[in-house]
Amino acid sequence: MATSNIVKTIKKVMPAVVSIVISKSLEDIEKEMPPELTMPGPMGEEPFQIPKDAVDSRGMVKIGGGSGFIVHENGIILTNKHVVADSNSEYTILLNDGRKFNGVVLARDPIEDIAILKIKADNLPVVTLGDSSKVELGEQILAIGNALGLFRNTVSSGIISGLSRSIRAAADPKAPMQELRGLIQTDAAINPGNSGGPLVNMDGEAIGINAAIVYGAQNLSFALPINAAKRDLEDLKSFGRIRRPLLGLRYVVVDENLKDKMKLTVDHGMLVLGHGHQNEGVVPGSPAHKAGIKEKDVIFECNGEKLTEEKTIQDFLEDMSVGDKMNLRLMRGEKEMEAEVVLSERK
Repeated sequence: MATSNIVKTIKKVMPAVVSIVISKSLEDIEKEMPPELTMPGPMGEEPFQIPKDAVDSRGMVKIGGGSGFIVHENGIILTNKHVVADSNSEYTILLNDGRKFNGVVLARDPIEDIAILKIKADNLPVVTLGDSSKVELGEQILAIGNALGLFRNTVSSGIISGLSRSIRAAADPKAPMQELRGLIQTDAAINPGNSGGPLVNMDGEAIGINAAIVYGAQNLSFALPINAAKRDLEDLKSFGRIRRPLLGLRYVVVDENLKDKMKLTVDHGMLVLGHGHQNEGVVPGSPAHKAGIKEKDVIFECNGEKLTEEKTIQDFLEDMSVGDKMNLRLMRGEKEMEAEVVLSERK
């Protein structure tokens, strides 16, 4: 791809990319500090204090930053959920032309790392949303964002190096791990501050939202497919909120080792099993519970398709809506059974 085309794409997209500055009140920050920071040290050291010059006239402190991009001229912005996860923080949106606005979080996706914000502005430049289902391996792309929360208007280039990837990630070391599936893998450099910025093709269309990197690895970054965000935007427009379907199962993927260890009768599928602090494989009152699914059932088929490590129940849920029916085939011991589940709304 000629350099002139890359420059043309950047000029097309950059005006609609925003920086998100995260601020929190000094009072709230001090309340959340661990005791070891607020008490004198064992050798009489002074307790930690936030520098006075870091606190503005309203008592607010900048604690982080991220990226986003405008998708509607009336101020609708897409970003990552983990960028705007704290309901007690304030989010200032810095436009490419230098203007500042207060950002209001309209919705956070309960499953995907996606959030939708709004600023009070009109006639804004927008990033056109593409179709992530048409992304191809080797396709050239650009990742645009606010690298490390410091360097605005940062661009990196690369190619699509993998599709439908799944990883387990956390927004920070203290946050719980979350499985992200259906991701777009790229070798374009993505830094923490790039989170929420657009991954665009050479037509200047957003095909993903920059989401995660693998620490310690080089040229290994991931983006959420833009079609998931398009679905969330449509839900917000139609229902005033993001509606995601709930099944109500916890499970582990069945392989040969698990089959032998648990003495199962099938070598693929999902073993319904609570794990960690969640000791119930079937959530009480959930659609799965109402359909009669029980702990240690092995669900091996969904809507006529085989369940595997590459295609789990979660992958089916990605393409389904509240009220849809999910037809499952399962083994309970040596007995084969069927269950029809009507998906409810995840709260």
